[in-house]
Amino acid sequence: MTRDDKFKLVEKFIIENQQAYYRLAFSYVKNKENALDIVQESILKALRSIDRLDEEKYMKTWFYRIIVNTAIDFIRKHQRMFIMDDEILESHLPSLEDDVTDFDLQEAVDHLPPTYKTIIILRFFEDLKIDEIADITGDNVNTVKTRLYAALRKLRVEMREES
Repeated sequence: MTRDDKFKLVEKFIIENQQAYYRLAFSYVKNKENALDIVQESILKALRSIDRLDEEKYMKTWFYRIIVNTAIDFIRKHQRMFIMDDEILESHLPSLEDDVTDFDLQEAVDHLPPTYKTIIILRFFEDLKIDEIADITGDNVNTVKTRLYAALRKLRVEMREES
């Protein structure tokens, strides 16, 4: 496959899945502008490293890995500076009990260490399989399973403490 073919293929793939990539970035930063910045930076990184994409069948995990790593890097660079979207600010206002429960879960996920947070987001919010998550994170399947169960235990403990 030529470099031009790879560019066209990646461009088509990114356009077709842009909502999923935005959603993934947003799940890390909870801000529209920052999520868009992460997706944009991820696209640039992908195009710069397009020669590393050997086979088309790995494109999904290849690009997910780029987005996850870019989001984690963004959070590290901007640890104390977060701008909340209006929707998140509104969620602090009294409303239905279900909304509060959802927010508590989101907040608990946000408090997980990055490796656990990534696995929870990819498994439950992006509905990826364990082997796909292993490809994205670069870990073996058993490590992903162990981290998934550890993350779920941490979430369970954190949710009990908040209730």
